[in-house]
Amino acid sequence: MEKKNFNEQEIENEKVNDVETSCGEGCGQENGGDCADNVAEDVAEQTDNSATLAGEVAEWKDKYLRLSAEFDNYRKRTLREKMELVQTGGEDVVKAMLNVLDDLERAVKAMETAEDVAAVREGVVLIAQKFHDTLKTKNVHEIEAMDLALDTDFHEAVAKIPVDEAHKGKIVDVVQKGYKMGDKVIRHAKVVVGD
Repeated sequence: MEKKNFNEQEIENEKVNDVETSCGEGCGQENGGDCADNVAEDVAEQTDNSATLAGEVAEWKDKYLRLSAEFDNYRKRTLREKMELVQTGGEDVVKAMLNVLDDLERAVKAMETAEDVAAVREGVVLIAQKFHDTLKTKNVHEIEAMDLALDTDFHEAVAKIPVDEAHKGKIVDVVQKGYKMGDKVIRHAKVVVGD
């Protein structure tokens, strides 16, 4: 507020200086009153302009403060939403896996009293198939590796073994399967390459 008063005082001083220089000696006007009236009109006009400018500055400042506060609220809201997504992002995957876990627990319980090994084996195969199907619904797919050329974007070579000419540079064994979700590799396939 003091700065605004200082600026107005500074403007008034400049106006007085302008009046003195324009209406000093040798003004060329016979009647000094006409000159003073013109100067007074100019001063009043400049005062109106400075008041208008001060109003516009206050309006723009208010708009800026509101926009700044709105952006700050937006930034905080999006950060909160991202945190919630990170915390609950795997929830749907875990829910899908709970059915497979229930089947595994039933299979373990059945193995304690089972006499028929073939039936237990068939149950475990069905559970494994259900697990693979659940992964596919979540867009998780196995990375193909066997008999393909080594591609370091998808495969990690853990060993090399001597092979015939037909299998040189190709994958001859998969130590650990690799998986990708969509186009993103979530685990590289660990493979043995023919040398």
